[in-house]
Amino acid sequence: MINPYDDTYFMKKALQEAEVAFEKGEIPVGAVIVIEDRVIARAHNLTELLNDVTAHAEMQAITAAANFLGGKYLKDCTLYVTLEPCQMCAGALYWSQISKIVYGARDKVRGCIGLKTKLHPKTTIEGGILEEEASKLLKRFFIEKRNLN
Repeated sequence: MINPYDDTYFMKKALQEAEVAFEKGEIPVGAVIVIEDRVIARAHNLTELLNDVTAHAEMQAITAAANFLGGKYLKDCTLYVTLEPCQMCAGALYWSQISKIVYGARDKVRGCIGLKTKLHPKTTIEGGILEEEASKLLKRFFIEKRNLN
């Protein structure tokens, strides 16, 4: 039997979080953290609401997952995030020792890959899952933001 809980399934959950961010006027990035096919953390950008440059979706998800697990390490967990993590988030993910990162859209300017940010040696990273949907949401946000100004 095919497992219905694949990368696309969980990236759709992250996209739902990105939509929540969009509705709040936040840059629409969403994240979920999963262990054993179970979502243990959901988050989206809150930088505007909290007036905090560190309140990225990944940072919020790391904190929620660590609280859920009762420890700071996210071994055996997978982060699904709609946009490639930035350098700051990649650093936090390094320290969390997360097992896997799956992202939607690339961030060729601020993303951890282009900036050559080191991840934990045991962390794997995979991109392009629902990339088009994630990119469209980000583009729509910035087009609407420009039209309001």
